[in-house]
Amino acid sequence: MKVLLLNGSPRKEGCTYTALCEVAEELKKNGIESEIMHAGNPTKEAVKEVADRLKTADALIVGSPVYWASPSGEIVTFMDKLCGIAGKDMMMKPAAAVTSARRAGTTATLDVLTKYFSFFQMPIVSSSYWPMVHGNTPEEVKQDEEGLQIMRTLGRNMAWLLRCIEAGKNAGVEMPDQEPKIKTNFIR
Repeated sequence: MKVLLLNGSPRKEGCTYTALCEVAEELKKNGIESEIMHAGNPTKEAVKEVADRLKTADALIVGSPVYWASPSGEIVTFMDKLCGIAGKDMMMKPAAAVTSARRAGTTATLDVLTKYFSFFQMPIVSSSYWPMVHGNTPEEVKQDEEGLQIMRTLGRNMAWLLRCIEAGKNAGVEMPDQEPKIKTNFIR
């Protein structure tokens, strides 16, 4: 089993990356493979590379720093494009959002990121608190003991859910049937 972790920070190895590394290490301890990819510049080629990796991934974790009380513009653009080309490969895969901030805006950022997951019926994996770390530098994030514990718990919870899904499949539990999508509007 494999989890794709997407770093939505402009800083390749900054605070968000530090949080994702903590999750990845816990996944590894629990026998789950992971890969951290840097979203960076949301070019067509970069989005396609992530979309290709998502086809074989069993779960997705998206991380973003807080910029102006919301996710980075790069990750929002990246996710908009990714959902457009890889939505079918996101359906029903477990997902989680992770955020990092110097101080505030984390819950608004989590709200934006988890809406992508809800649209594709992805079970959202939680932790012992909202999945966030605090610090202005990776060194400060490493001092956020509670935040790091939350990341480790998230990794364990993701590993547990993936094993549960695998056990269900092995026992013959099938995915829910999908109704054809109905689209309505309320303008007469």
